[in-house]
Amino acid sequence: MATARSTHTTLAFAAVTTLFFAWGFITALVDPLVAAVKGIFTLTNLQAQASAFAFFFAYFVVSLPAAALVSRLKAVPSILLALCTMAVACLIMLTAANLANYWLVLLGLFVLASGITVLQVAANPLAAALGDPKGSHFRLVLSQTFNSFGTFLAPLLGAHLFLKGVEVKSGAVVDPAVRAEALAGIDTAYLWICGLILALALFFFLSRRVVGDAAPKPATTSGLLDAFSSRWAMFGALGIFLYVGAEVSIGTQMALFLNDNSIWGQSDAAFGVPILGTLMGSDGVHGVSLQEAGKAVAFYWGGAMVGRALGSLLLTRVRADKLLALFTVIAAAMCLYVVAVGGVTAGFVALSIGLFNSIMFPVIFTLTLERSGASEEATSGLLCTAIVGGALLPLLVGKVADLHGYAFALIVPALCYVVLCGFAIAAGRAKPVRAGGGASLH
Repeated sequence: MATARSTHTTLAFAAVTTLFFAWGFITALVDPLVAAVKGIFTLTNLQAQASAFAFFFAYFVVSLPAAALVSRLKAVPSILLALCTMAVACLIMLTAANLANYWLVLLGLFVLASGITVLQVAANPLAAALGDPKGSHFRLVLSQTFNSFGTFLAPLLGAHLFLKGVEVKSGAVVDPAVRAEALAGIDTAYLWICGLILALALFFFLSRRVVGDAAPKPATTSGLLDAFSSRWAMFGALGIFLYVGAEVSIGTQMALFLNDNSIWGQSDAAFGVPILGTLMGSDGVHGVSLQEAGKAVAFYWGGAMVGRALGSLLLTRVRADKLLALFTVIAAAMCLYVVAVGGVTAGFVALSIGLFNSIMFPVIFTLTLERSGASEEATSGLLCTAIVGGALLPLLVGKVADLHGYAFALIVPALCYVVLCGFAIAAGRAKPVRAGGGASLH
């Protein structure tokens, strides 16, 4: 009996881990989608970045209601509702692709991210709870590893499906056949995602008793607004806002940036780099096409995946505030190199920023929890709401790119990293009010 229950719990944990992979994959799929809609619908950078805005604005709108929902329904019913919402969103995306309607794309992305927000609120504590309590940290880190793997794979598949033959350079006109193929690629991607989501929903419905028994009691949202009375909670929210905004801005602009003639658009240098060149897959035409550039974006997110593993080791030997200060300085310097120097080398430098983004979210999160005078629940709720930076800052970066070019637009994330360095220094000087806040990975 115990063995059977253990098997069911293991299967339940595997399903929860698949959720982590799914939302990481879906989130990173926004990057090639931004480049695709820019060409398909002939948009400015600002208009194309509305895709990122629609997706990440859902975190701002839905985070607090999601916490209340999970508190009322508990984990498994909330997960089922979230998955059904995501399936509906995929159907909206399929309709958008078939009607070639950008407004429907934006609606689909907002609904999709709304479901993911509920999913994150419910699944994070569930991953830690499914099994022996002594292994809770290991299980959460393992689940987050699959989340990072999803963010690595999404640009590769998205570029393959969305960006073949798509042109976004000034004066370029997208061929109707290419446009139709790109829309068909969007249709295919979200059709398969819809199928995966429905399969997961069926599994969770069938195993609802096993998973439900292991689920922790959800935290209530009472006192959530208390976070606004804490200076450190507010400072940490600013940090999360700037970090997520910088990370998303760079990721969503990366394919367009690399494809630019001043970076890799007229160079084959990237194809000579082992692994990178292989995964980009040269089409035999001189220079890096938008599709090839879109595949290279996987290395931006792959750097974050590798950096998270290395950062976890470094954090056992280096104080978190010091490591955060070092990584933010390096990231700011890399952005400024791109702005000031540009050229082929700037492409490699920009891709490497992901390596130093890796530890920022969890470290900002935990440093804030340790210093906030508000409750952990209230502080966590405010920090999660601050993810809206991923909606707003890409719009600013898109506008700067329209006015001054893709390379100069990295001045915006550079300034974000400078402020984050200030946060790290201030955190190092401030005395924690509680022992180590629970780790939270983005």
